[in-house]
Amino acid sequence: MKKKILLTNDDGYDSKGLLALRDALSPIADILIVAPSSEKSACGHGLSLTKPLRFVKIDDDFYKLDDGTPADCVYLALNALCKEEFRPDLVISGINLGSNMGEDITYSGTAAGAMEGVIQGIASIAISQVMRDKNWSDTFDFSLAKQVIADVVQKIFDARFPLGKRKFLNINIPQISPSACKGYKITQKGYRLYSNAAHLGRNPRGQEYYWLGLHPLAWDEREHPSGRISDFAAVADGYVSITPITLDMTSYEDLETLESWLQ
Repeated sequence: MKKKILLTNDDGYDSKGLLALRDALSPIADILIVAPSSEKSACGHGLSLTKPLRFVKIDDDFYKLDDGTPADCVYLALNALCKEEFRPDLVISGINLGSNMGEDITYSGTAAGAMEGVIQGIASIAISQVMRDKNWSDTFDFSLAKQVIADVVQKIFDARFPLGKRKFLNINIPQISPSACKGYKITQKGYRLYSNAAHLGRNPRGQEYYWLGLHPLAWDEREHPSGRISDFAAVADGYVSITPITLDMTSYEDLETLESWLQ
C-alpha cells in the first residue's frame, strides 16, 4: 500500500517551496496538502482559539485553511479532515523560503507544523531552503532540496523514522546546486545572533509605526560533548544540515542546581 504524507508550510498555500515539495514526493506517496491561506512566517507554534477556521478546497487533496497557522493546519487536517484511511505516515512542513536554524526554530511556523505533527503522534520533518534573497524565490528551482527530501523520505519508508516520541527532523538546505553539495551533516543547533531589526516609519498621517525586518544570518558555535558542528556551520560549508529536535525543553543539567538553590 502506498504511503501517505501530509504537507503544510508557513509561506502560504501558493508558495513555490510547498509546490516543489509536492512535486518531489508525489512519485513515492499519496499527498494531502493543508496550508495557510496567507504567509504566517515567524508565527511560532500558535493555535487559533478565538476565531473560526474554514477549509477552502484548491484542488483534489489540496486545501488552504482560511487565516489558519501551520499548527492549525496540521491539527485540523488530522482531527477534522483526514478520514481513517488517510492517516498520514509522515507530516512534512516546508519547503520554507529561508533558513530555520538555531533559536529561529522557536519563532518558525515551519518548525511549528512539524511540532504539531509529533504532538499528534506522527513522525515529522521541517525542511527549509537557505536563501540569500527571498525576493528571487519565484525563479528558484529547489533542485537540491527536492533531491534531499525525496532521499530522506525514501530512507524512512525503507527502514524507520530515526527518532523517538515528540522529536522531529529539522533540515536546512544550502543555496548551492546538487553537484556542489558535499553531503549530509548531523548537526546541533548553533547560537543565533540577533540585532535590532525594528524599523521606525511614519504613515501618511504622520503616525509612527514599527516594522520588524530580517536579521543577518549570524551565529556562534555551541560547545557540546558530542563535538558536532552547528547547523549554521554545516550549511555555510556546503552541507545539508539535519538536526534532531526534541519538544522536551527541560534543562536536565540544572535540576540538581535548582534543587540546591531552593534549599
